[in-house]
Amino acid sequence: MPKRQEQEKAQEEVTEVARDVLRMQLPIRMPGLGHVNCYAIVDKDGAALVDPGLPGPGTWRALKKRLKSVGLRVGNVHTVIVTHSHADHFGGAVRLAREAGARVIAHRSFRFGLGSEHPEVSADDLAAQREAEAVSGELSDRGGVLAGSRLNSPSDVWNRPSPWGGTSPKPTLRNRLKWGTFSFFRGNIVPAISDPTSGGEVLRLAGREWFVVHTPGHTEDHICLHDPSEEIFLSGDHVLPTITPHISGLSLAKDPLNEFFESLNAVAQIPHIRQALPAHGHPFFDLAGRAEAIRVHHIERLEKVKKIGRELGPASVMEFSQKLFRKRSWGSMAESETYAHLEHLRHSRDAEVHNDREGRLIYETG
Repeated sequence: MPKRQEQEKAQEEVTEVARDVLRMQLPIRMPGLGHVNCYAIVDKDGAALVDPGLPGPGTWRALKKRLKSVGLRVGNVHTVIVTHSHADHFGGAVRLAREAGARVIAHRSFRFGLGSEHPEVSADDLAAQREAEAVSGELSDRGGVLAGSRLNSPSDVWNRPSPWGGTSPKPTLRNRLKWGTFSFFRGNIVPAISDPTSGGEVLRLAGREWFVVHTPGHTEDHICLHDPSEEIFLSGDHVLPTITPHISGLSLAKDPLNEFFESLNAVAQIPHIRQALPAHGHPFFDLAGRAEAIRVHHIERLEKVKKIGRELGPASVMEFSQKLFRKRSWGSMAESETYAHLEHLRHSRDAEVHNDREGRLIYETG
């Protein structure tokens, strides 16, 4: 079976994908992914970088090499924009802020953003944690499973049972050790957000206006950037060309899958998008069509979950998950996504839930 675009290894070539926008592929080693696209938006003052890759020396060397190939240096980077709180998107931001004095822009609900009043936290690839008091007004009072939780370190999440009775997802042991070692020698890998933003705000980059579009679903803090003058849309992980982003059940939102649906619909309705620039994979042209295809994928999965429920009767999240996913995918990530789908069905009154004697959630679908 041929590799998906998103799994392709990073290429060293830097390409101009739109006026004053350069695509730089940075190497990553994460399940199902081979690169992350870092976009340089170039202007007379230097460049803004969108999603500067994973933390660590390998990514840093690759980034400097790509910048040098187009006549730029680290010192020319005046702005870093982070689409969401996954380590392959924010990992280089701390060093760029420190060495280039770059400002760091992310959604104001960025899950691991640090300020002087907040305790230090480390990167968790699920991006499912946040201090309750840091929740912005547009995300408050949603009642998800992590609402009200005070989570000061990765162990607060990784070592606790999941709401459905299994283990919580966490980065691979390799990445946890690597990021922990890098943090020990280089300092924190999580950026302080100097310029928090919200949906609807406008950034001035490369002499033109870029609109911030808040697209919760994959993470609650996910943002995309829309440049109407060039008719381009930086879609982050929200809309990818050939794979669908993971929707985690660990969320402050009551129904993260419904949030994702709403975000997909909002993006699909933006007129005159000539080209979408994703965080993984190649640029593509039918943003609305791809958003609809992803929505349909999840609708079909919901129907499959209901069918599984009719076959199994009352069953745990793990039992649903092992019918929904192939054996090679079994585990906490599959259970988390299954849980998100079951919760969506519960909120739409297509499923009921109760706890068994062991405290596990048991779902019944209609």
